[in-house]
Amino acid sequence: MGKRSGSKKGSMAFRPRKRADSQMPTVKFWPSVAEKRLCGFACYKAGMTHIGYIDDTESPSKGNEVFASATVLECPPMTVFGVRGYKGGRCVGEIWCQDEKILKELSMKKKKDSKFSASDVDDVFALCFARPGLAGFGKKTPERMEIAVGGKDINEKYEYAMSLLGKEVKISEVFKPGEFVDAIMITTGKGWQGTVKRFGTAVQRRKATGKRRHIGTLGAWHPGYVQYTVPMPGQMGYHKRTELNKRIMKIGQPNEINPKGGFPHYGVVKNEFLLLKGSVGGPVKRLIRLRKAVRKAHSAPKAPEIKYVSLESKQ
Repeated sequence: MGKRSGSKKGSMAFRPRKRADSQMPTVKFWPSVAEKRLCGFACYKAGMTHIGYIDDTESPSKGNEVFASATVLECPPMTVFGVRGYKGGRCVGEIWCQDEKILKELSMKKKKDSKFSASDVDDVFALCFARPGLAGFGKKTPERMEIAVGGKDINEKYEYAMSLLGKEVKISEVFKPGEFVDAIMITTGKGWQGTVKRFGTAVQRRKATGKRRHIGTLGAWHPGYVQYTVPMPGQMGYHKRTELNKRIMKIGQPNEINPKGGFPHYGVVKNEFLLLKGSVGGPVKRLIRLRKAVRKAHSAPKAPEIKYVSLESKQ
């Protein structure tokens, strides 16, 4: 009889499994976009609901009404407070908005610009801040981040970024229904967990070693040390994760999405919202950064035909 063996327990895809350094996730790669636009946005997770829509994929249910879960993201308008230029991967200079109202909101004094022109750089980014105070769930401090700018060449990117300086940008000006985005977030923290919950290892039989929820073997005899691949207890959750190709189902006004009594542990949505098909990591009130999909960067958005959005109480 052949040897029976189960699949290896635990994914090696993410190492080390430690707590994220910051609740603001960093975006390390941006797709190249020819049209003039911001390539990302920041939203806040309000909760989940379910929707009915006409399936427009090539699945067996094509043309029929199907139901799916959807994540509700509240998207207060973002403000562009600066433009940053890079040359060879290094920051060359920054041009800041000198509007006293914006600087006061950022709790910063006027900054002397290290000005640059389009000929001095090979890439341009917009410095933006999200405003959780407009969402009204308790958090007040603006959250600053860097967002890529699209354009045919560096001159077009520079001109477009400078035209946004000091202005507010809405989610409806950045993304369209039917478009695919990548969601980047810090997942829900679960603290220190054992190997059974953290890696899905088997619970041992009662008479094996006197213990049940511990790892049965620490690995091979040689090399003579415990390798990093052995499942061990440790931090679970509160990791930075990226979910690819999340489809935008709807962008609308708050009166179209608020359920009776508001969303649990969040309240009512007060700004423009965005419906993402499926789930997104992290608890409610967590910042979710959206980026134009890297793997579907050139696919034309096709707005789905929404038939039903559940507004029943989630309590």
